[in-house]
Amino acid sequence: MRSLPCMAVALLAVAACASKPAVEKPLTATNSAAAAAPAPAAPHAAIGDFGLDLTAGNSHVKPGDDFFAYANGAWAESFAIPADHASFGPSNTLDNLSKQRVRGIIEGAAAAHAAPGTPAQQIGDYYASFMDTAAIEANGLAPAQADLKSIASANSRESIARLFGSPGFASLFDADLPADFHNPDRYAVYLSESSLGLPDRDYYLKDDAKLKELRAKYEAYIGQLLELAGESDATGKARAVMAFETAASRVQWPIEKRRNVDLNWNPRTKAQLLTYAPGFPWQPYLESLKLGDRQDLVLGEQTAIRDLAQLFNHTPLPTLRAWLTFQYLSSHAQYLPQRFDAAHFAFYGQAMRGQPEQRERWKRGVDQVDAALGESVGRLYVAQYFPPASKAKMQQLVADLRAALSERIDALDWMTPETRTRAHEKLAAFTPKIGYPDKWKDYSALTVRRDDLIGNVRRAAEWRWNYKVARIDAAVDRAEWQMTPQEVNAYYNPSNNEIVFPAAILQPPFFDPNADAAVNYGAIGAIIGHEIGHGFDDQGRKFGPDGALRDWWSATDVQAFSARTARLIKEFSAFEALPGLKVNGANTIGENIGDLGGLNMAHEAYRISLQGARAPVIDGLSGDQRFFLSWAQAWREKYRDGLLREIVLSDVHSPSQFRVNGPLPNIDAWYAAFNVQPGDKLYIPPAERVRIW
Repeated sequence: MRSLPCMAVALLAVAACASKPAVEKPLTATNSAAAAAPAPAAPHAAIGDFGLDLTAGNSHVKPGDDFFAYANGAWAESFAIPADHASFGPSNTLDNLSKQRVRGIIEGAAAAHAAPGTPAQQIGDYYASFMDTAAIEANGLAPAQADLKSIASANSRESIARLFGSPGFASLFDADLPADFHNPDRYAVYLSESSLGLPDRDYYLKDDAKLKELRAKYEAYIGQLLELAGESDATGKARAVMAFETAASRVQWPIEKRRNVDLNWNPRTKAQLLTYAPGFPWQPYLESLKLGDRQDLVLGEQTAIRDLAQLFNHTPLPTLRAWLTFQYLSSHAQYLPQRFDAAHFAFYGQAMRGQPEQRERWKRGVDQVDAALGESVGRLYVAQYFPPASKAKMQQLVADLRAALSERIDALDWMTPETRTRAHEKLAAFTPKIGYPDKWKDYSALTVRRDDLIGNVRRAAEWRWNYKVARIDAAVDRAEWQMTPQEVNAYYNPSNNEIVFPAAILQPPFFDPNADAAVNYGAIGAIIGHEIGHGFDDQGRKFGPDGALRDWWSATDVQAFSARTARLIKEFSAFEALPGLKVNGANTIGENIGDLGGLNMAHEAYRISLQGARAPVIDGLSGDQRFFLSWAQAWREKYRDGLLREIVLSDVHSPSQFRVNGPLPNIDAWYAAFNVQPGDKLYIPPAERVRIW
């Protein structure tokens, strides 16, 4: 999409030609009226006159002091986060729209009473089972009793290990079957540390008053669920469970270490695992996962796996059973009577994130159906809400961004010719996926019953795992998607060397075919560039054009790249999200490289699209001004303090304010566009600006 205005003009020209009569006719009263009818109005941008919200900014803030506030300050001061959200921004607006649309699809299916095994029956009955709160209350804990009894009767470490490997139960370890990083055409058995009840190890270990308060509330929540389930000595068991999770957190890896792919991909035989981490019954666990005969494994966080196995071996069986019981009740709370659901929200929603109200149940029901039958829903969603023209325009935008990065690679002053050649090879091998998959998943083997919510949840989890196990010896399915079309998100997959953009994100304010070109390049263009940039960030750069993990960089280039990323880490680590809580620049570096590189690529692509012409001035704003304001407005977001703390401590993304104020001061064109001068708070001297891609 070299120029959206050109496309709009072309469409209008076709309409004008089509309205011309093929044969001259004498005017009659009828065709005179037709001739006098006004021409169809030109398509109008969804936001403002050309795609920007010009009422959102605060003109009293200097752009060089706080560009996020300059672009969004008036909006931030007046906008109130909805009571059922912990944060709100453009992605939430689109998510709400997507949910409304999917709700219509689901409720239509629910009312259809379609034949058993059809997508309509599965979608409708799954949703109906979640929405039938009267039946959930009447059934009490009866639907969960079989699972709870399995936990209560687990009287050996082997039987508990089998539960660890069963869908629906918690575990100290996660198992997955991704593409093999060293041979991306085949699948691997990957074992890693699992998450606990709190978002990250810092929540258990950090000496912080707010986190100490949350730890006390979490222990009370553990006891509350156990008591609601009729467990004896709920308070004592809660204390033991909390001590167990705290001990587990001590041996888990810090988040910045977990994202280092070199440290987290360790091929080992089963025999080597049994010798290295002998404290856990690995064979029963693998058998429960239907992987008992597998001899080749990959370990993630090696020392954590070893030490968690030892912790398991030393933990009393009653504590392990209490932990499994609590985790089961917590993860199933919204499928259980209201007292469980309310307790879960009171801790995770209100205490943790500061969210006053729970989301309406129908919204959570949509999420449940999406999680279980996402591509069946997505197929219907795409047919109604994603026109083929949008896919074609996105494909052109992707092509523009690739061309821009190619030019930027040629201009790099820090990269050696040999590595530059390999970078071009990787860029040329990128695969873009736009809108929806070419091949849809078949859920016909999944049994869904309108009167069996917990059974539906269990069978859906089993279906997902069986789907992976069944193909483990086949070639990797590179056509598969990891997101559904109705999801407002995007991703880069290094093993496939692909960028993926679901249909639901391709809407205003991220993408509007009727908006000004600079606005589209500044929003969806920079997001495309961000995802392409992940192929060249501090971890993605380690994968070759075919998706294999191998070193294709010279030592000189690695040194130059690392020096630049170290400066970007330092810049972001100076941002304070809450008093005393700063951004972890080492943890967010991959996303920050993506943002900085994506903006540079998109800005270059926008300039290329002008084909040498001067960008038009619209409402007094230059093309570059509109471009950078578009990025800032695409990332405008307000957070409640609890969620903001969680993002800083456990997310690889920087909070949205810093995704604006962080990368822009490293881009020369931003200084020129807004006359940013020395002395402005965001000013960085030219020699100190980070220039990577």
